[in-house]
Amino acid sequence: MDFRLNPEQSLIRQTVRDFAERELAPTAALRDEEERFDRALMFDRLAELGLTGIIFPESCGGAGADYLSYVLTVEELSKVCASTGVTLSAHISLAANPLYLFGTPAQQERFLLPLARGERLGAFALTETAAGSDAGGTRTSAVTDGDHWVLNGNKIFTTNGGEAETYIVFARSDKAAEKHHGISAFIVEKGTPGFTFGRKERKLGIRSSPTLELIFNDCRIPRGHLLGPPGEGFMVAMKTLEGGRIGIAAQALGIAQGAFAAALTYAREREQFGRPIATFEAIQFKFADMALQIEAARLLVYQAAWRADAGLPYGQESAMAKLFASETAVRVANEAVQIHGGYGYLRDYPVERMLRDARITEIYEGTSEIQRLIIGGAVVKG
Repeated sequence: MDFRLNPEQSLIRQTVRDFAERELAPTAALRDEEERFDRALMFDRLAELGLTGIIFPESCGGAGADYLSYVLTVEELSKVCASTGVTLSAHISLAANPLYLFGTPAQQERFLLPLARGERLGAFALTETAAGSDAGGTRTSAVTDGDHWVLNGNKIFTTNGGEAETYIVFARSDKAAEKHHGISAFIVEKGTPGFTFGRKERKLGIRSSPTLELIFNDCRIPRGHLLGPPGEGFMVAMKTLEGGRIGIAAQALGIAQGAFAAALTYAREREQFGRPIATFEAIQFKFADMALQIEAARLLVYQAAWRADAGLPYGQESAMAKLFASETAVRVANEAVQIHGGYGYLRDYPVERMLRDARITEIYEGTSEIQRLIIGGAVVKG
């Protein structure tokens, strides 16, 4: 399969690369150290570049680009700042895309347009303390009361939490229905009475990306904020996550490339025994394995994006891309630290942060174990 980029894709990649290297990279370590989300830099500037709705048609406020262009964007951002990469990925794949796929024209006009234009930031709230990989275990409840739905419960691990204005929230709307058919998806706006924020998580990595708890206490939202068919929120979530996994795979691919580049630069400059360590066979073998893994990951990620653009099923392919790219990111970042030796363990060098950032890609939007279940199930079913 030929993944040579067309002129538009090449221009998007170069534009994002220039922005990432000139504007994101200089403050990435400081923002990580301070656990600070810089909205003006990490989101508003992306909106100015036309990236916050890159995959959506112009009629929906987007740029009308393809999915591969979106992957290239997240990849380039994540090479220098994985927190910015996941901010955009969650915004597009998890918040805006379900509105594009399942929203009514009125919902798209009110909610998707400002998300795609970057006037609002989006978030996706599925996980609960007792419902992680088992999303069907959702306990947050939604009951009707006149012209409103009333939500009660908590969500955890919400990327962009607190900063986002628009949230896609999943709650059990029919207790009598089968486990996976009694959940509905809702659109909840920041500032709605009864909707507040709890704990901000202190994390190992992606520390300039905010992760918060959401609290719903008799939160009343209009009936028109139901997203998709009632009771079919699990289907909405799973379809949304298929695309989201491509975004996380692109993030992981970017982290791996960033760590590889940093290690290569260091190895060419660092001298031991009178010559650069890059000339030693033991180090070259490491780079050979890293380069091989990165290229294999790139092909899997780009293939999943290509299938999405072609309108082909891509659930299995997105799971493969996410699984392999995330595990590659961890292996490559770990080797990058090893190549740096003692310096790799210091915060003065970016590979320390990249290793911490890489680890979460094996966990969120479906753990590696869940990806293997998806792939294995698809293989057995043929």
